[in-house]
Amino acid sequence: MSAMLAARLYKPGEPLMVESIPVPIPGKNEILVKVEACGLCGTDIHLAVDGDLPVQRSPITLGHEAAGVVSELGEDVSEYRVGDRVALFPSATCGRCRYCMAGRESLCASAKVYGMVRDGSLAEFVTAPVWSVVRIPTDVSFEEAAIVTDGVSTPFHALRSRGALKPGESVAVVGCGGLGTHAILLARMMGAGFIVAIDTQEAARTRSLELGADLAIDPSSEPGARKMILQQLGEGVDLSLEFVGRASTVDTAVSVLGTGGRAVIVGVGMESPQLPPLVRFVGKEHAIIGSFGMDKRDIEDLLNLVARKRLDLSNSISARYPLSEINEALHRLASQNTNVVRLVVNPGS
Repeated sequence: MSAMLAARLYKPGEPLMVESIPVPIPGKNEILVKVEACGLCGTDIHLAVDGDLPVQRSPITLGHEAAGVVSELGEDVSEYRVGDRVALFPSATCGRCRYCMAGRESLCASAKVYGMVRDGSLAEFVTAPVWSVVRIPTDVSFEEAAIVTDGVSTPFHALRSRGALKPGESVAVVGCGGLGTHAILLARMMGAGFIVAIDTQEAARTRSLELGADLAIDPSSEPGARKMILQQLGEGVDLSLEFVGRASTVDTAVSVLGTGGRAVIVGVGMESPQLPPLVRFVGKEHAIIGSFGMDKRDIEDLLNLVARKRLDLSNSISARYPLSEINEALHRLASQNTNVVRLVVNPGS
């Protein structure tokens, strides 16, 4: 096959163009993957609809949550065989820098994010470096593997690697869309003693309670998130996670902390939040921690948890779309209060 269909971004705010382009050729230490499933996330909205995240070139194929089958091997590839089932790390990392060598691939300075720098996976085929893919266990579907690569691994990284959640600790999740929803699911699995969901959307709050949150709060209602948490717990939470990327939501994540609490900020944006008064921030020994993406081991561990039936993602895929309906899928994802966790595109359907 010399040509394939791909969803291409020409200009933010305009529909993606599904068009025929050449099938990419895997280079040295690369593989060609036939994409079976590609998840959509908020980043795709920022790129395609809002235009507040940059792309290196135009047109570019979007999509960074991918799983599929090895279709062709590039030069010097011996780790994989044609037919192997693989999930892609959301960016093509270098595999050689100090961060990659230490297993902190999220910090690779040479990483080329699919859909921003490098053609992504909303296409029938995509190429990837061998060190930027993960084998999919037999009992895990392509769709589950695709959403694990970002939608599940990002909150897992925030909870485990950055937030260091301990069993019995109380957790607040600010922003309960796709990432926040999985944070609640994972926090419950990891032994959190009390989970608070904070979101302005009623559908997100309802879903959070169904997935294990003990309390769901609309931060815009009285008496406010902090006071409602104090009424329930008598103190603030041990760990809060922010998945929105706005100054106001970061402020909420910090405001609900108890003494010695940690706020992990995952949401990305251009706003500049302010520290609380230092007498409170220092005196309470609060910590504000950034958490960017995930590491390869996060994806590997989650896939094994799914395979062993320790983590159930059966309710995480809200709908499936063929590539020809990518713009309808993006519109639904961008709409508020539609009870979407993750949408998946099947490029081969």
